[in-house]
Amino acid sequence: MRLKDTGLTVQDIKDKVNKYMIETYERFDFLAETAKGMYLYDEEGTPYLDFYGGIAVNSAGNCNEKVVAAIKDQADDIMHTFNYPYTIPQALLAEKICTTLGMDKIFFQNSGTEANEAMIKMARKYGVEKYGPHRYNIVTASQSFHGRTFGSMSATGQPDNACQIGFGDMTPGFTYAPFNDLKAFEDACTEDTIAVMIEPVQGEGGVHPASEEFMKGLRKLCDERGMLLLLDEVQTGWCRTGAVMSYMNYGVKPDIISMAKAMGGGVPIGAVCATEEAAKAFTMGSHGTTFGGNPLCCAAALAEIGELLDRDLAGNAKVMGEYFMKELERLPHVKEVRGQGLLVGVEFDDTVNAVDIKHGCFDRKLLVTAIGNSVIRMVPPLILTKEDCDKAFDILRDTVETLETENK
Repeated sequence: MRLKDTGLTVQDIKDKVNKYMIETYERFDFLAETAKGMYLYDEEGTPYLDFYGGIAVNSAGNCNEKVVAAIKDQADDIMHTFNYPYTIPQALLAEKICTTLGMDKIFFQNSGTEANEAMIKMARKYGVEKYGPHRYNIVTASQSFHGRTFGSMSATGQPDNACQIGFGDMTPGFTYAPFNDLKAFEDACTEDTIAVMIEPVQGEGGVHPASEEFMKGLRKLCDERGMLLLLDEVQTGWCRTGAVMSYMNYGVKPDIISMAKAMGGGVPIGAVCATEEAAKAFTMGSHGTTFGGNPLCCAAALAEIGELLDRDLAGNAKVMGEYFMKELERLPHVKEVRGQGLLVGVEFDDTVNAVDIKHGCFDRKLLVTAIGNSVIRMVPPLILTKEDCDKAFDILRDTVETLETENK
C-alpha cells in the first residue's frame, strides 16, 4: 500500500499510530513504504541502507523476487486451512528442512518465541515421561534471550530486563548459568535437569558467540547425563553465521533446535526440529497451532530457504562477515568487535553512547540497532557486498567522529 493511494499524509499515519496502537517500540522517524534488496525506502523514495534486515529476517534481501512470486502463486490456490488435510507446501518444506539439517521431525509454529515454547514443552514432557514427574528443569544461560511468551520469557536469563519486570513470578523449572562457562553449567545441572538450552550466539545479550570448547562440552555433558541439548537458532539460523545453522560451525548436533526469522523471508513462520527420540514426546493433542505451517507461509519459506541455499548465502555471510568485522576494528573508540558471519556486534568505550550512534546513523540513512549503551548490533541481508560494507563503515565512522567532537 502506497501513501499516495490513501489520500493521507505521513503525519496522518503517525497520528493514527499514536492514537490507536499500544506502543512498546522506539520508532525510527520515517515511513517505510517499500523495500528492495539492501534498502528500505520512504514515501519519497529516499533509500535507507538496511543493516537491521527486519531483525535478521530478510536474509535473501528485502522483497526477494522468488519469495514474492511464491506468495502470489500460493495466494491464488489456498492461503490457509486447518492442519488436518495434507498440503503441498507444508510437506515439501518439512522434507527440505529435515533433509538439509539431518534432523528427523519438524513441527511448524508462527514465530521464534512460539518455536522456543514448543522446544521447552517437548523437552519437559520428554523428561517427565521418560524419567519421572520431577525431571523437567532446564538450564539456560545468563544474559540469554529466548522470547516474550511466558515460557520463553522465563527461560531468558535476564531477570532485570524489562521483558520480565512486572509480570509476577516466572514459570518455574529454569536455572541460569554464565554463558561460555562449562563448569558453571555442569554445577547447575541436577538430577532434576532434563536439558540445557542456549543460543549459539547470544544476540540480545550483546553478540557473544559460544566457544567451541563450551559447545562441545555441553554436548558431552548432555550425553553423559541423559539430557537433551536444545539450541535456540531463531536468530542465528539459516545461513546468518556462515553455516546453514550456527551449530554446524562447531561440529555438534542438537536434540532439538528452534528456528524462525530468516526461514520465512518476511512472513511469520517458525519451527522446531527434533530427533526421532525427542519428538516422541509430542503425541495427539499435546501440542497444536491454528496458523503454524499454513500453505502461504510454507510456500514463502520454501522459496526463501531455496534462495539461501542455492545462492550459498552462508558462504557470502562468512566472507563478508570476516571482511566487515576487520574493517570495524578501525573505528574510533572500539573496545571489541565480535560475532559470527553477519551477526555482528561492535562494543564501544564510554566516550560515545551506542544509542546516540544508532540515531546518528539513522540521520545518515543507515539502519542499525543498539544493545544497551555500548553495543551496536548489525544483521544485514546476506546478499551484502563489500561496497555495502564500506558504505556502512564510512557512515559509522563519520557518526562516531561527530559524537566524539560534540562530547569534548
